[in-house]
Amino acid sequence: MKITLKSTAEDSRIAWLTALAVSIHVLESSLPSPVPGLKPGLANIITITVLCQFGWRTAAWVSILRVLVGSLILGTFLSPTFMLSFSGALASIFVLWLGSRLPGQGFGPLGYSLLASIAHISAQFVTAYQLFIPHPGLWRLFPVLLTFAIVLGIINGIISRSLLKSVAELNPASRDKQTKISP
Repeated sequence: MKITLKSTAEDSRIAWLTALAVSIHVLESSLPSPVPGLKPGLANIITITVLCQFGWRTAAWVSILRVLVGSLILGTFLSPTFMLSFSGALASIFVLWLGSRLPGQGFGPLGYSLLASIAHISAQFVTAYQLFIPHPGLWRLFPVLLTFAIVLGIINGIISRSLLKSVAELNPASRDKQTKISP
């Protein structure tokens, strides 16, 4: 019995973009961190860029696959690190879905990046409290790490916006596909 799977252009796009995001995720894991678990979230630049260029569905696939494949490569699958990363990714994808469905102009890359970073760190704290450290003292770290998340979300949003502008300059036809590039 022969099973044949047919892939679409969208499947190939998701695979390539996921590979790029996983590569950044793995490289980022080797960076030293002044605070355990504090990472710049550079792979999220890909998610935000994909959201603006190809839509929420593709961004969701890239984000979830990045966490799953990245954890398998790094050997953290089903570990506390994976649980925190996965909960953050799910929360980010959810708020990006909500944000992309708001009426009016909606958000640009900077707004989406801020939404995602705030959701990500918030979900990680809830997960850490519920599963690993059910102590009220944990929440004393939240304002500090939320501040870092906001700053890094702004930086990543600016990078995403620049990336989208560069893509638009290289390929004028891509401007029609992009959602809001402006802040």
